[in-house]
Order: sequence, then structure tokens, then C-alpha cells
Amino acid sequence: LPLVDALYIGGGFPETQAKRLAQNESFRLSVKEAAERGLPIYAECGGFIYLGESLTIGESQYPMVGALPVTFTLEKKPQGHGYTTLAADHENPFFPVGTTITGHEFHYCRILSQREESTFTAFNVLKGTGINGHREGLSRKNILAGFTHVHALGAPQWAAAIIEKATQ
Repeated sequence: LPLVDALYIGGGFPETQAKRLAQNESFRLSVKEAAERGLPIYAECGGFIYLGESLTIGESQYPMVGALPVTFTLEKKPQGHGYTTLAADHENPFFPVGTTITGHEFHYCRILSQREESTFTAFNVLKGTGINGHREGLSRKNILAGFTHVHALGAPQWAAAIIEKATQ
């Protein structure tokens, strides 16, 4: 990871490149070390999965970054699909409590296991699936990651919050 002040990891389908992502151990380690040092990181869907400990596809398990204490598995059917509305009800690095954001989700992965260790969910799901039908947005240290992809107009404070965190 080059020297950065903040990191945004967008969505995508890490399951299509799981082996290559897992094999890039030096990059995975550098992202984990930066997260442990408190680098502000915002990740959506595929980025969320990449920050987890592992991704299981069929009989194969691929190590991911390990910055969040969760493991993921790929399912045959979508686990979340459609528009989302989330209400921030827990302090997190990017959205003040009381903020409502809109976005969308489309993911075939689900959380297989989660260790609690200083990780919490930041949002109540008003519409959509999120992590478990009720909660969304895992947060730990300066990380906020979830299945929801925000739209800049649905969360206008999003980019400003990342820039503010990056300059602190």
C-alpha cells in the first residue's frame, strides 16, 4: 500500500479474483497494518469482503486482509439485492449518529462467522438487507465497511467525512 491518508475500497466481486487477492500477501498485510495504525478506511461490498479474514467459495477458503474479524462465504443466490436506507445509530468514523443514507446492495456473499472484539455495527437497516436484515456497517478503529454502496447524492457528507478524517 503506498503512503495514503485514507483508503476507499469500492465494490465489485472479489470472489472472481479470490485466488489472486489471497496470493498478494504483501499487499494484504500492508492494508491490515495500516488499518491497525488507524488509517481511515471506507469499504463497500467487495471492499468489505476483502477487509475480512477469509472468503470461502465451495470447498476452498481464501485468506483476505484480516482487518475485520469476520469470515464470508459465497452463496448461489443473492443475499441482498435492491435499494437500501440506513440510519446511523452508533458512532462511526464517517457518519454522525442520526444520519440517514441511501444506497443499494447486490451481493452473493454473507457473513459466515464474526468475532466481536471491538467491532460493532453502525446502522439500523430501514430498507434492504445489510449484514443480517436488521444491521449494517461494521466499524472497528477507523474502518467502516458494509454491503451497501452509497450514492453521492444519497449521502452527500460521505466524501467530506473521508477527507476530514484523512486530514486529522
